[in-house]
Amino acid sequence: MFFSKKKQHEIDMSRLPEHIGIIMDGNGRWAKRRGLPRSAGHSAGAESLKKIITEANNIGIKYITVYAFSTENWKRPKDEVDYLMSLLLDYLRNAEKTLSGENVVIRAIGSREGLSEEICKQIDKTEKFTSKNTGIVMNIALNYGGREEIASAARSACADVQSGKISVDDIDDKLFSEYLYTKNQPDVDLLIRTSGEQRLSNFMLWQVSYAEMWFTNKLWPDFKPADLHKAIIDFQNRGRRFGGV
Repeated sequence: MFFSKKKQHEIDMSRLPEHIGIIMDGNGRWAKRRGLPRSAGHSAGAESLKKIITEANNIGIKYITVYAFSTENWKRPKDEVDYLMSLLLDYLRNAEKTLSGENVVIRAIGSREGLSEEICKQIDKTEKFTSKNTGIVMNIALNYGGREEIASAARSACADVQSGKISVDDIDDKLFSEYLYTKNQPDVDLLIRTSGEQRLSNFMLWQVSYAEMWFTNKLWPDFKPADLHKAIIDFQNRGRRFGGV
């Protein structure tokens, strides 16, 4: 267990962020600095993810959403996209053995359009295999875009209005959130982004409306459980007013 006694004393276990979002950035730069192919950076990033998910579960975080592949990532070179898809497939397969052993519930959020039949079948298999676990819920944002999620939710709400299932007057923030990929989950409390970039990059635009944002210059493969601790401690030292005083 990576959670040191010192950090356990510093973190207020009664005020943990319920939902953490992570934009895992910097795999390519990590590899470039070492004279390695970008694929090596993605592999190293996958190993970091396993450690962070395990630690977040140990601490008691209930939900974590990681940005694995955006709708814009299809613009990357084909060989890199193919490698990323292969890595994601292996990750989902191995997650049944590794992360499931940590009592993790695994869900994939995003569009299935463009994903291979093999990946879609593995997503269904992994979600079903881990659905009865009772630990942290890990959302893998795969072929995900925040704008598309909101547009998709709007289309679904409109369809329900047309069918008479709901009325236009029924639609408010709470009801609309039920049409999102993260239905029945709380909004993001803490958003972490690595590699020094300070933008959302179309990630969970609805869910991060009131999230505390934490940025680090560390590249994702170098992000350690100790860095997760720092982010949580900083989160707990902030005053969250949600528009109030």
